[in-house]
Amino acid sequence: MDVLQLLPNEMASRAAPARMAPLATLPVFWSLTGKRAVVAGGTDAAAWKAELLAACGAEVHVYATDLSETFSNLLHEGPQSGEGCFVLHPHDWHAGSFEHAALAIADCADDAAAAAFFAAAKNAGVPVNVIDKPRYCQFQFGSIVNRSPVVVAISTDGAAPILAQAIRRRIETLLPPSLKSWGELARSIRDQINATLGTAAARRAFWEAFVDRAFGGDPNAGTKADLLADAGRILAATQSSSVGRVTLVGAGPGDAELLTLKAVRALQAADVILFDDLVSDEVLELARREARRMLVGKRGGRTSCKQEDINATMIRLAKAGKHVVRLKSGDPMIFGRAGEEIACLQQQGIQVDTVPGITSASAMAARLGVSLTHRDHAQAVRFITGHSRQGSLPADIDWHDLALSATTTIFYMGGRTAGQIRTRLLQAGMDADMPVAIVSAVTRSNEARWTGCLDDLASAVAGMGVDNPILIGVGHVFSQTAYAAKTTAVPQQSAGFQTLRASI
Repeated sequence: MDVLQLLPNEMASRAAPARMAPLATLPVFWSLTGKRAVVAGGTDAAAWKAELLAACGAEVHVYATDLSETFSNLLHEGPQSGEGCFVLHPHDWHAGSFEHAALAIADCADDAAAAAFFAAAKNAGVPVNVIDKPRYCQFQFGSIVNRSPVVVAISTDGAAPILAQAIRRRIETLLPPSLKSWGELARSIRDQINATLGTAAARRAFWEAFVDRAFGGDPNAGTKADLLADAGRILAATQSSSVGRVTLVGAGPGDAELLTLKAVRALQAADVILFDDLVSDEVLELARREARRMLVGKRGGRTSCKQEDINATMIRLAKAGKHVVRLKSGDPMIFGRAGEEIACLQQQGIQVDTVPGITSASAMAARLGVSLTHRDHAQAVRFITGHSRQGSLPADIDWHDLALSATTTIFYMGGRTAGQIRTRLLQAGMDADMPVAIVSAVTRSNEARWTGCLDDLASAVAGMGVDNPILIGVGHVFSQTAYAAKTTAVPQQSAGFQTLRASI
């Protein structure tokens, strides 16, 4: 039985990928090799568009009585790359200029000239763009990051060209120039790889490994042979076994920007994603759209899937040859029951990999601007679960050890046991005025914070509520209030405390 069948419909609804949001324009990458393109006007702006079209392999027909110096030099030197060429017509355009044209571009002095060119091209069935006159454009040009055959285009639908240029500059810094060589190498071996690897899963495994290489430096003389050897190894592996694999991925505390690059690559490579209820929609948006999503809904105090059912589902899917990503909030190795899942999968001979994530305690410390191991206050930090299998505090916690003043303690899942935590720490000898911090829904838009003393812990949690995941930090490090200037105090109905909410 699928995990989805074990959950109420309202919980299972998150398993479907989000529908495509509205687009201002359709981004299309259009081959112009050998096609006729019309450029009307001899200005510098027209010259840039003509050069762009020729670089794409077009036969660019230029209609102009006068050419700028830039345009004259361009026609004299010819295209610098691609298979395109220029054909100069030293007169104005006419209706016959659009015959067999793939597209038409003009730089017009006024709206009357723009309207005439637009109407003529449209009547001829040719897509048209009049430079800097959106009213007479059926398509727009975006800012380009050129690592051809890798090409990135950015558009703001004409709303903010400067913003598009700023985005392009940022992308330029992220994409190494070597991507051009890797793109050309990929094109040269693609047919051979497709012929060697007969299944979609095997081909995807090859190209995932290719991507890891592509961001690691320039290809060399032996790279092609190495890649073909990789294809051979993948082919041998798929022929000897149809078993897939499982990757345990840490989704972090909720903010998608805190995901590791390796986590994003795993989400992009998954066939099936089993995700916890605490995983944010923003994180799921980074997953491969074709991947099947299955909500496993593990949440304290709420309807949840049994761990045995989750294990069985992972085993069944992996044995069907799928790449399963088990997406867990925070870090899978910290209160994520990853050890049980790894042992179960390994017993079935299924390969398991783990991608760590930012655990919630680290995110809490960062949001509060507090070092959990500040050497003036703490020589140790401990992560304690506040929620056992029975729903109460674990029975084997050494409270006297936790009560040591030089220890910082973070309680995970301690919202419903906050009163017990307070009582046990006080009984173990901790001062009632020990600094305490509480953060609910850390890094998310509804994040809430509270700072105070241990004696007020239970009432503070009661005032905040336990609908969202809560972290409780206890220790002298929380006496620091560096973050307070960035927050706004909001009085609550419960007496004796205030909640601090981030002013974002």
